[in-house]
Amino acid sequence: MLVSDWMTPDPITVTPDTPVMDALKILKERGFRRLPVMDGDRLVGITTRKDLKDAMPSKATTLSVWELNYLLSKLTVSEMMARPVITADESEHMEDAALRMQEYGVGGLPVLDASGKMTGIITITDVLRAFIDIMGLREGGVRLTLDMPDQPGSLARAADAAQPSNIISVATYGHRDQGGQPRRRFVMRVTGEGAREARTRAREAGIDVLE
Repeated sequence: MLVSDWMTPDPITVTPDTPVMDALKILKERGFRRLPVMDGDRLVGITTRKDLKDAMPSKATTLSVWELNYLLSKLTVSEMMARPVITADESEHMEDAALRMQEYGVGGLPVLDASGKMTGIITITDVLRAFIDIMGLREGGVRLTLDMPDQPGSLARAADAAQPSNIISVATYGHRDQGGQPRRRFVMRVTGEGAREARTRAREAGIDVLE
């Protein structure tokens, strides 16, 4: 799965000289949390709802209404945007973009094509959509969690036990048992013929079935 398959194309943007109040209005009206900042065709920053709200004067301010309006009219996105911008490439895998979000503690990445032009934005919401799709949640069926030795052939054993049902998704992760031995859990979703009996078949094949 590539970033280009899940990103929101052609996101709404602002310029560095966009007033903070105007940017906040866009975010509120469109239900967004972040806005890429463009200077012509060049991505120069990104700003979030939190960044912009943090720029607002405290409710405890002693400034008059006129002074507040004057200050806010002069405050622009350029003073609040983050730079340099952490980005994603259209052609990279979703998991790589998700890992970068985690590493940098950001909730979204502008997406660039091979020429460096911004073509979209990928967010945590998009990552969750992709995860739900990978796990086959919308396709129904029966979910199995199998615990097996972390060694070659374990996935084949699990797949054999699932037959004649159709396996529509598989996810795995490793762990160690109480004795420190490497184990691997397979989270499978099966549909079709014999799906309800899949857990029984797995147990009869000597596989530990957790659910």
